[in-house]
Amino acid sequence: MSHFSAVGAAPPIEVYQLSRDYQADTHPQKINLGVGAYRTPEGKPWILPVVKKAEAQLAKDIDAETINHEYLPVLGLDSFTSAATAMLLGKGSPALKEERAFGIQALSGTGALRNGAEFLVQQLKKTVFYFSNPTWGNHGLVFKNAGFTDARTYRYWDKSTCGFNFEGLIEDLQNAPEGAVIILHACAHNPTGIDPSQEQWGKIADVMQEKRLFPFFDCAYQGFASGDLDQDAWAVRFFVERGFELFCSQSFSKNFGLYNERAGNLTVVVKDKSLIENMKSQITLIVRAMYSNPPAHGSRIVDLVLKDEQLYTEWCECIKIMSSRILEMRQGLRERLEKLNTPGQWNHITEQIGMFSFTGLTPEMCQFLLKEKHVYLLKNGRISMCGVTPSNLDYLA
Repeated sequence: MSHFSAVGAAPPIEVYQLSRDYQADTHPQKINLGVGAYRTPEGKPWILPVVKKAEAQLAKDIDAETINHEYLPVLGLDSFTSAATAMLLGKGSPALKEERAFGIQALSGTGALRNGAEFLVQQLKKTVFYFSNPTWGNHGLVFKNAGFTDARTYRYWDKSTCGFNFEGLIEDLQNAPEGAVIILHACAHNPTGIDPSQEQWGKIADVMQEKRLFPFFDCAYQGFASGDLDQDAWAVRFFVERGFELFCSQSFSKNFGLYNERAGNLTVVVKDKSLIENMKSQITLIVRAMYSNPPAHGSRIVDLVLKDEQLYTEWCECIKIMSSRILEMRQGLRERLEKLNTPGQWNHITEQIGMFSFTGLTPEMCQFLLKEKHVYLLKNGRISMCGVTPSNLDYLA
């Protein structure tokens, strides 16, 4: 009898299972709309040219032994976390000027969420967290595994209009217990692609200040969503200007194309800079017990690009290329659906922003597309606009 005989099979992770099924499919017109990764107009992965330049420079630095493979500090590469924090908050941020903000390197956005969640449980004894309905599939799992015991949702998607249920969101936040942690998508909400307006963000902030709710932003798409780094960081900067203490997880998977390098940052904003050293000491223990210290390669790429003016300019052009292609595919898909007199309204395809579009299709419709038409998408109707290309637009529509 094995020690592991009682271990049952866990359900597959849907998005990865979709990719495996897609790879095994031999249909000539198959389309993968599941995976959240940028694709070229030819449907291929894209290594950003600026990333190649940065890697070439790093190779030279290794040859010259100006960098090596020694351990990074437990909380990460200081220059990287400082640059990432400044990119998020803006160089003119009051929190930066007053030295009330700092960054912690993490294993991409997921790791930043986990590090922050564990700190909130261990040090602030938080138990209740809210996430949008729907949200990215990993939010609940990360926070529960970090020790949160009470998972709740706030309304977000209005199925009847394929739009934003702002009134439901506000009502749910008003009913939240004081001190609850609220996960907020900084931009390009996953999976719906719908973001609050600036006026709506103001009302969200009003309720959260009144109820003393703690904002935990998830920023996975800064610059990638609109092509503008400042525009995509507006909500986080607004909350900082309103005086909130907050956490924000940052990922460089999408905007740098560093999916497998796990380059991320947890930005922390506090009211009193004298608190920072104690907080860092406690986060150090969390990281030490979880993965000891972070990997260097991806963070060094980001660090080099963010602090080199020429490379930074090239990177901004890269994110404009990626965001523009997604916008073109949105417009193309909507135009074709309307030309075909497809039942329903399709304006939400172009009104949404970012990598994903929440189509409004039912699970039964999605299953039909997958089985009969070889179009691979999540059963909730979310499609990755990066999987839509000029060559498959007509077939998809």
